[in-house]
Amino acid sequence: MKDLRRYLVFKYIQYLVLPSPNTIITLLGLLASLYVMLILTFPSVSRKSTVVFISNIAQADILVGCSIFSAIIEGMIKNETLAASFQLALRENFQIANIHASSLLLSCVSLEAFLITFLPVETRHIRNVRCARVASKIIWVAVITECFLYQLECIKGLNISYIGIHREVRLLMNFCYDTTALLKLLTYPIGVLLRIFNVFLFYKMYL
Repeated sequence: MKDLRRYLVFKYIQYLVLPSPNTIITLLGLLASLYVMLILTFPSVSRKSTVVFISNIAQADILVGCSIFSAIIEGMIKNETLAASFQLALRENFQIANIHASSLLLSCVSLEAFLITFLPVETRHIRNVRCARVASKIIWVAVITECFLYQLECIKGLNISYIGIHREVRLLMNFCYDTTALLKLLTYPIGVLLRIFNVFLFYKMYL
């Protein structure tokens, strides 16, 4: 459990303290996540809700490897403009999914620690493995949906009105583009709110 606590501290620094992703820190985080995934296979590790969140945080770092692989593929298809654009967006979306999922999962860990400290009896019924799994799935669905919308922007430059696409589909895609623009506007404020939220919880617990 000491290793898991150190891992959480490292992840808080990586995603909620540092202002922007750092290559060295990202690679160290990937190695730490691989180590944690190995630890979680041991039968001696207790199966608690916090462990569920930690497991999902470690799994999120798999996307770092996907991003590196995508960057390699991107370098191999530089002559294909559309394919290169798709690969670039895919690599960025792997990074976005990793950062956003990890930040939200870490916030869940902070909230759980706060509830354990101040409302241990009243919140016992929601601090269980089942609720942790449901919360993790909701976070993953939200992040995947976000990145799917970002990926759709790859075809925004195409003149789709002349390739036989139905009007309803065009309207749906325009709605997706507008939603994507709104998400980009909200990303930074939400990130700031998450940092404030975690700082507040730590302040209440430790001060």
